[in-house]
Amino acid sequence: MKQLLILSGKGGTGKTTIAGAFIKFADAKVFGDCDVDAPNLHLVMDNIGTPSIVDYYGLPKAKINQTLCTNCGLCKEKCRFNAIEFVKVYSVNYYSCEGCGVCELICPANAITLEKDIAGKLQLYHENKVFSTAELKMGHGTSGMLVSEVKKQMLNNKKETEVVIIDGSPGIGCPVIASISGVDMVLIVSEPSLSGISDMKRIIKTCAKFKVRTLVCINKYDINLENTREIEDYCLNNNIMLVGKIPYDNKVIWAINNGLSIADIESHARNSIREIYQKTIKMLKEK
Repeated sequence: MKQLLILSGKGGTGKTTIAGAFIKFADAKVFGDCDVDAPNLHLVMDNIGTPSIVDYYGLPKAKINQTLCTNCGLCKEKCRFNAIEFVKVYSVNYYSCEGCGVCELICPANAITLEKDIAGKLQLYHENKVFSTAELKMGHGTSGMLVSEVKKQMLNNKKETEVVIIDGSPGIGCPVIASISGVDMVLIVSEPSLSGISDMKRIIKTCAKFKVRTLVCINKYDINLENTREIEDYCLNNNIMLVGKIPYDNKVIWAINNGLSIADIESHARNSIREIYQKTIKMLKEK
């Protein structure tokens, strides 16, 4: 079983659109959405049934027992995250607390405890196909840990399949690093914009740290041919396989607005994505 991860370096390049099309082309039996801050792959997936949902517990949160608290102020003095507030009594700012436990350790009255905190929801569709995803609550960290849980529940419930397709997170932070870990190949979806080129270079360097084979495709390549040539030159000079270019296509917008995958309609973009899919899967299986 080979794992293909689709990344972008930045949001809005069409990563999820392409991931959804790949899943449809492959008739994938196992796939995942690791964009836990804003998961949306499920919007273009059909026949996936109803998910089982479990709570995801992130870092604990401190809580002050007002009955035991002596108002000494030591917790506020030692908190590096400025999570302790004082308005007549000492209390913990829920969103600022990082659960480090210093306040609990140094409280002379044992008035502070760390309590479990629900930081998100893990969702698993497994009636017809195995689709693992999750959603992090707003204002919470530990997104990398949640991505690891998404991948873990996907692989623990996997069916017999040759290829697993994973829609990753944008950027190069913790959720992306957790997404890359353990995969066999990464396809980066770039776009011919200045930020698209910059972020493509950063995510390529991130993938290189994991020694994972990396491919690139260019979405909406014809909106700026000069920048497209820059991407082509960068890939050539850095020995990175450019597996295809996708034209700008208004039909993609229509498909998304109607809750469809681009694989469900006839269009120039669909044809290009299918060619990229065929090249990518061939190289993945030969790896």
